[in-house]
Amino acid sequence: MKSIHQIPEVAALRSSSGVVRIPPETDVPVTPRVRRLMDTAPFRRLASISQLGLVGHVYPGTTHTRFEHSLGVYRIALLFLDRLAEDSRFAAVVDAEMAERFIVAALLHDVGHWPFCHPIEDIGLKSVPSHESAAESQLNDTALEKALREDWAVTPEEVVHLLSGEPRDAAERTVQSMLSGPIDVDKIDYLRRDSLHAGVPYGQNFDAPRLIQSLCMDEAGKRIAISTKGKTAAEMMVFARYVMFSEVYWHHAVRSATAMLQRAYFELRDKPELAGMLTMTDAEMIAALRKASAGEPVEDLVSGLFGPERRLYKRVAEYTFHESPDEYNQIAHQPFEQLITSAKKLADRLSSELGSSISTHELLIDAPPVALEVQFQIDVFDRKADRYRRLGEISPVVRTLAKQQFDDFVKKVRVFANSRVSSALRDSSIGPQRLSAFICSQ
Repeated sequence: MKSIHQIPEVAALRSSSGVVRIPPETDVPVTPRVRRLMDTAPFRRLASISQLGLVGHVYPGTTHTRFEHSLGVYRIALLFLDRLAEDSRFAAVVDAEMAERFIVAALLHDVGHWPFCHPIEDIGLKSVPSHESAAESQLNDTALEKALREDWAVTPEEVVHLLSGEPRDAAERTVQSMLSGPIDVDKIDYLRRDSLHAGVPYGQNFDAPRLIQSLCMDEAGKRIAISTKGKTAAEMMVFARYVMFSEVYWHHAVRSATAMLQRAYFELRDKPELAGMLTMTDAEMIAALRKASAGEPVEDLVSGLFGPERRLYKRVAEYTFHESPDEYNQIAHQPFEQLITSAKKLADRLSSELGSSISTHELLIDAPPVALEVQFQIDVFDRKADRYRRLGEISPVVRTLAKQQFDDFVKKVRVFANSRVSSALRDSSIGPQRLSAFICSQ
């Protein structure tokens, strides 16, 4: 029976040939069967989908793609296996066949992504599938399905199940915790890669090699855990995620662009130009949005994002969990359609107060979405004491972030307006407090 270390891709970690180089100076082992997957049309499409989408309106260096990120995730998956293969409890649960399925799932985990996927998913429309579900149609591409069956002895359905299905046994539960969990192959790559390309240090300041070397099985033998030697690295990773959300993903100008796109897409979602959205590239999606919005009330929103001039809406009010708890709690985590209703009523009220008609698309309310970020709890094994404890029990940093909702401190409620309305508000006596009174009295 083949061992995990004998899997060609894991063995290739120690080879200097047959590699693709990605930032920062990282060699990714590419075997013939991995190259065959990379050369299929669904995987190549990821080279035309940016990793961070609208973040590029604020951080111009974030031009990296889902293609680059997928290769990074695949390499970290190999490092996970290389380490965990030395753990007898892991090897007893996950055999080489399951490990190969995990490698394929890591490489193809984003194949269902479409342009600006996360902001559109956050709207919560029933007609829009999750990108994990959308992966199934991409994996059924003839060339990709053939490569999976011939080279990996795996079906597209098995890959999709590993990415988004309920685990059927201990092996699936274990590798799923490596694909999506407090410490997983996706987060380790995107935090460092997004930070690198954004030109900020926040996501790069945790010791990923140390963290990976500390991987082991949890007390129940169902998920991955870390040993105490990885505790500091895990704390730093949790904090890196916190700061990346605060300074990059939820930067106020990024959220302005996000609110503009969400509102435009919501109004245009049934237009025929957007019917093929799930298989588009960034350029195709932008062209479709511009064509669909021509002559529509939301045309200014789309042209402000993707036209020759950048015209992001201005922040006219901001409410945080710790400074404005009443306003925050009334607006945060509402369904998207309720935010639109509130924005329309606010526009009507301001039209009366300012004596000038304000259109409903000139004001946008942005708030933390209904779904919360995952918790950060993971087992930590103390070899000397032969005891497992939750990371939150032994780390004040993680305990604070886990107890006091991550979302409540990095994600804020904001009101954005176009330049005409923001100028009118600036010249009036209507400040953030009166705006919140108008919103919350509805």
